[in-house]
Amino acid sequence: MAIGLAEAVKGGVESLSPVKTWGSVDAINGGVIRITGISRNARIGDRVMFQGSERTFGEIIAIAESEALAMPDSGIAGMSPGDRAYLCPPASVRPCSAWIGEVISSDGVFLNGAPTPKGERRMPLAPAGVPATKRRGLGERLNTGLAPFDTFLPICKGQRIGIFAGAGVGKSSLIATLANKMAADVVIIALIGERSREVRDFVLDSMGPEGRSRSIVFASTCDDPAPTKRRCALSAVAAAEYFRDQGLQVLLLFDSITRYADAHREIALTAGETPSLRAYPPSTFRELASLAERTGPGIDGAGDITALFTVLVAGSDMEEPIADMVRSILDGHFILEREIAERGRFPAVNIRRSVSRCLPHAATAEENKLLLKARNLIAAYDESSAMIQTGLYAAGSNPTVDRAIEIWPHLDGFISDEYESISASFERLDKILGDNNEAASM
Repeated sequence: MAIGLAEAVKGGVESLSPVKTWGSVDAINGGVIRITGISRNARIGDRVMFQGSERTFGEIIAIAESEALAMPDSGIAGMSPGDRAYLCPPASVRPCSAWIGEVISSDGVFLNGAPTPKGERRMPLAPAGVPATKRRGLGERLNTGLAPFDTFLPICKGQRIGIFAGAGVGKSSLIATLANKMAADVVIIALIGERSREVRDFVLDSMGPEGRSRSIVFASTCDDPAPTKRRCALSAVAAAEYFRDQGLQVLLLFDSITRYADAHREIALTAGETPSLRAYPPSTFRELASLAERTGPGIDGAGDITALFTVLVAGSDMEEPIADMVRSILDGHFILEREIAERGRFPAVNIRRSVSRCLPHAATAEENKLLLKARNLIAAYDESSAMIQTGLYAAGSNPTVDRAIEIWPHLDGFISDEYESISASFERLDKILGDNNEAASM
């Protein structure tokens, strides 16, 4: 989208502050910069600019009576005690519709070098959440175009879901598909801690022109410092809140909340917080809960933020700290398994282990009966799979297992299918579960 130079200049002028607070660098130790002279005016999360041999930015992570601690956004080579430190205005973003179709940095700047317009409204990076009593309930079921999420694991407007998977199991491909197919007015994508090549491939190849035309991508690569990664994540959520407040339906795809938690851990430990479980500080749960609570259903007159957070699960351990924390604060979890991906079925979602907490209310009575029947057959096959694969199961021993074996190829294939509508997905599932084997093979 073409951006006028006047709009970019206007945004830059409006961001200037008539009053400046200056301090000086007192010490530099282990990537932490001690600053004197700004403690009375600084707040946690504020940015600071250092003027030495080169301009460097940092973020305030701790404040004492006589000094403040900052983590730099880039390398500290060339800095020395005595350098001037300027306290910047509170961090915020000013999204607008001209951002749609662009890739944006943690500072709200277009990565393609084009002038960046600024919206009329300044969105703080850490606002108060929507009061629980003013939120609406979950909305209607959304069409995703993917059979498993239109039947077994429905997603409703305002729902918050975790996608749990190890590396290389198909998380990025899945969120790219949802960015293209899932019903939404605006799609906000937060790529936190990704490799730069993956960011490029995701935007140019995986999403495609249709997905990019309604999406804003916030990207912070794996080599960025922890404050930059966290600020990028918070900027993406702030942009989602902006469009939600315009009455739009927003889809937030957050990849990944694990790297966000890792960035918070690095900042908190550097600030002096005591490490706890696997070195995650006690504030991690509150940080993740605060992030999740900023999404979800809006108040009357506003839209909703339907959010999907990817969770990196090492060794498929669902009990590791971040997976356990996130599962407890979201409205469902989709588990992608390496074993399923290795046999070539995508999305590699394990239906039995995955849960959408909008059921049974999101489906009709007839649809719920169909889903229960299908889940029972999937469970029967899974529980007997070892005997089936080794040839030890004797046909006729269990009618339910016999039926599960008969329709398993059709049911397993159904999970990787794409359909134009939710009703079309259920019609196909009904045919598979029907007694007519000819219908199941259609």
